[in-house]
Amino acid sequence: MKASQRTIHLELAEPLRISRSTMAARDAVWLSVEHDGVSGHGEAVTSVYYGLDAATLRRLLAAVGTDLVRHRDPESALEALRTGELAGADTPPAVTAALDAALLDLVGKRAATPVHRLLGTPEPPVAATARTIGITSPRRAAAEARHLAAHGFQVLKVKAGTPDPEDDVERVRVIRDAAPGVRLLLDPNGAWTVAQAVALLPRFAELGVEAVEQPLAPGHPDALGALAERSPVPIIADEDAVDLADVRRLAGRVQGVNVKLAKCGGVHAALRIAEAIEGSGTALMLGCLTASSLGLAPAVHLADRARWADLDGHLLLAHDPWSGIGGADGFVRANTLPGLGVQPREVSREDVA
Repeated sequence: MKASQRTIHLELAEPLRISRSTMAARDAVWLSVEHDGVSGHGEAVTSVYYGLDAATLRRLLAAVGTDLVRHRDPESALEALRTGELAGADTPPAVTAALDAALLDLVGKRAATPVHRLLGTPEPPVAATARTIGITSPRRAAAEARHLAAHGFQVLKVKAGTPDPEDDVERVRVIRDAAPGVRLLLDPNGAWTVAQAVALLPRFAELGVEAVEQPLAPGHPDALGALAERSPVPIIADEDAVDLADVRRLAGRVQGVNVKLAKCGGVHAALRIAEAIEGSGTALMLGCLTASSLGLAPAVHLADRARWADLDGHLLLAHDPWSGIGGADGFVRANTLPGLGVQPREVSREDVA
């Protein structure tokens, strides 16, 4: 086996503002693993929050690529990844997830089998994905909600956490009025104090918000669990639910955990988390970072296991360099093509970082 990589610049269609930052672009590093003339692909994206820039990703992906030569074929490498012999505990989860995706893609192609079947799901998963509305003016938020609902989106995720919480309440109110039939999720990205959350959650419940992600700053899971016990709206842990140990600590205490493959370490790590929360009263949400269809595809193959799917990262891009998982009509879909089932589009010279 041999590995190669390519760095691509991903521009968002418009800047996305959340409580802690505004993002207009990020870089993606594609990992390709080739064996006997067949290639599998995975993607890792830069993240200020997780401390990963493009140079760091390239270095780490090169290191795991070098380790691949110790394995005779992609199947044995994938098994080594599952058991922790390849890409050990000191490898950032985003890098492990990209390697996991590339090997799954390659193994699926070699077996002429889509990834969801490798994982035990006979039919291609389909899920209604949430579509994110960032922190913006009420007028703009209402227009976005109306447009998205008209194009088939059944779930909208509204970013919150402005300095004046009344701005968030008004944004949700106008979105509810503009798209009365959609399901609403709210995500303050850890911006509220406990006192603010206690005061605000009943108001958002009255506006029909279905669930709230990470209302409190991460680092205090006991406080999040205590809030969830008395909240009139289901609470989903995100920044406080990074890995399996975090999720076990919160299972049965919060109503949901947001599992992002780049956060937990890939498909197999996500499956371990799903198994750990089964029967606990805590449901699975599949989330994502802003990335291409290549980066989103592994999670789409797990979408049938989740109560909530927030897999719109590719839909936020000005140009998605891969295709194959849909989403423009509000639904992401796996397909029956071998491996991840995504295909590259033309990439302009300007997009190559």
